[in-house]
Amino acid sequence: MFPFEGAKVMVVEVKEYSSAEEIAETLEKEISETKSTLGEYLRRLDDIRALAEKSKKIREVVMKLAGKKAAAESLGEITVGNLSIVIDANPFHELTAIEEVVRSHQERLLVLQKAREALKWLDQLGEAEGLKYLVVENDGVPERILFKIS
Repeated sequence: MFPFEGAKVMVVEVKEYSSAEEIAETLEKEISETKSTLGEYLRRLDDIRALAEKSKKIREVVMKLAGKKAAAESLGEITVGNLSIVIDANPFHELTAIEEVVRSHQERLLVLQKAREALKWLDQLGEAEGLKYLVVENDGVPERILFKIS
């Protein structure tokens, strides 16, 4: 477990859009990119999970043949500042890390999809001359929209 696990650094920005359609397109692009990245990590997760299981079975067989009990392994982990460093990482370390990334991307995808659904009403505004949309985004997810008349 990393010492900063769960402590997410979010970037808050204000972006200006000229139409509701532009906001929707940006959200759709974020959703698409998140789905693509999530898919890549899920494939990686399957691969490393299989490797971790093989590693575990081999270790169990060797320990059994040697007549030894599986000792609790030291994680070989050191902390430098807020960064955790695993020395000689094994498939289980990688599996844990990828599972964390997958959970994070799944959560982001849900938040993006909910934001897109919540903003569907904006589509009904259509083109409003002189109207700009100032959108406060937290890590790319709209949280607040300011209608600015120019």
